[in-house]
Amino acid sequence: MFDEKKVKEIKDGKKQWTETSVEKAISRFPERKEKFTTGSNLEVDRLYTPADVEDFNYNEKLGYPGEYPYTRGVQPTMYRGRLWTMRQYAGFATAEESNQRYKYLLEQGQTGLSVAFDLPTQIGYDSDHSLSEGEIGKVGVAIDSLKDMEILFDGIPLDKVSTSMTINAPASVLLAMYIAVAEKQGVSKDKLRGTIQNDILKEYIARGTYIFPPEPSMRLITNIFEYCSKEVPKWNTISISGYHIREAGSTAAQEVAFTLADGIAYVEAAIEAGLDVDDFAPRLSFFFNAHNDLLEEVAKYRAARRLWAKIMKERFNAQKPKSMMLKFHTQTAGSTLTAQQPDNNIIRVTIQTLAAVLGGTQSLHTNSKDEALALPTEEAVMIALRTQQIVAHESGVAETIDPLAGSYYIENLTDRIEEEAAKYIEKIDELGGAPSAIEKGYIQQEIQNSAYRYQMEIENQERIVVGMNKFQIDEEPHKDLLKVDPEVERLQKEKLKKLKAERNNEDVENKLNELKEAAKTDANLMPYILEAVKVYSTLGEICDVLREVFGEYEQSVIL
Repeated sequence: MFDEKKVKEIKDGKKQWTETSVEKAISRFPERKEKFTTGSNLEVDRLYTPADVEDFNYNEKLGYPGEYPYTRGVQPTMYRGRLWTMRQYAGFATAEESNQRYKYLLEQGQTGLSVAFDLPTQIGYDSDHSLSEGEIGKVGVAIDSLKDMEILFDGIPLDKVSTSMTINAPASVLLAMYIAVAEKQGVSKDKLRGTIQNDILKEYIARGTYIFPPEPSMRLITNIFEYCSKEVPKWNTISISGYHIREAGSTAAQEVAFTLADGIAYVEAAIEAGLDVDDFAPRLSFFFNAHNDLLEEVAKYRAARRLWAKIMKERFNAQKPKSMMLKFHTQTAGSTLTAQQPDNNIIRVTIQTLAAVLGGTQSLHTNSKDEALALPTEEAVMIALRTQQIVAHESGVAETIDPLAGSYYIENLTDRIEEEAAKYIEKIDELGGAPSAIEKGYIQQEIQNSAYRYQMEIENQERIVVGMNKFQIDEEPHKDLLKVDPEVERLQKEKLKKLKAERNNEDVENKLNELKEAAKTDANLMPYILEAVKVYSTLGEICDVLREVFGEYEQSVIL
């Protein structure tokens, strides 16, 4: 890429510049600190030149958008053809209230739905379960049965919108409910577009909303891969998530490494179950965080695309181009938001939005300014959506593809993140793969170490968080926060009681028994779950049947 003689001239010139101009400047105005680093502690040099990418091979490292190795994006025209999907994550209280929020967001220009479920739903408990007390509708919408799902999407044509659902352990049940709602609307399965998160490995690593042990959990995931490849071909069957790994405290390179290692495990499990890689790989999707260090984040996304393309081509011998494409959703970093001076969060989210767009995301959720305090208000969520729209239509960054390509710093940083992530994946392979590395506590320990270092940097003011550890002001208590009415819990329990009284309980019992017997075999469970859902078996009843057969996972504490 670069002439060897010219590179040597640049190196010599930089050395002379450092010894003269830089030294003179530093003697008058010392630099702010001895060592500059990215948000993930990668050292940042004062200046980058062609000498920092002297072995750069354009076709090998970059190529062209829509072509291997996809560093520059997965579509040939990227946002010049179609903007990313603006998908605000929303859901709280009852299905009725969440339905109103979805319609409001669609009216404001949102282009895809993203469903947040409450904690009982995420871990497979109905609202009338004792462990659900105090959590119903708090961090998402409460969904106990197909009846709730019908209300949630009332008046929203499922053949016209793409829906993402943040659900993992009971993902098969929620997908079945979505399919059943679509059928009631007259929409066939092959028309449905969307994503279920369905990533159980990161639950064991960083999030904790698991139900079953790893082996049956992986079985449910591969059952979904197989079922959707034939019945719901436009559906993204998993969103392999680095977001929560980053929220737990990982570095950018760890986020890439541990996410792709989980991806490798899912691909291996599917192949072992007898699936052809090119039948399911095109519907795999990923989910990444957008942190504050704008340029590091851009490099992270580019490195992740290139590394996944190599893994799919070289490790799994994928043949279809779509099998090698890393398509991803991004959410801005909740962990960077502060309760202090929450208006500052608008600026943070804007920087993170730019990082995601400059990095080539396929869809994006922007956090609201008040999310460090409560669920977002309508006003706050509208500002968050408007942030995406202004970046899309006014900033100019969507007018050309991969505009930061060729920056000596970006290309150097992309290489470094890819190299560090590849080393982690090699180490995880040595430990027997992601499930084994999780069981041994390796991944959790690496994240904990990074999180501790980052927190100590904040506490020692080596890392400044504006308004929190510097530039503080006296603030009045925050007003007009969104709070979930405690009455929601009573209403949801009443709805559930009424449903159980009115449905055909004999049909429910028969379908649950059929599911139980199928779970004892190696049959694909998706058709059985769908049949149970259609007769209004509840989420908790279905998960309890599977708990009885599969058991429950108990995580060991990693210190």
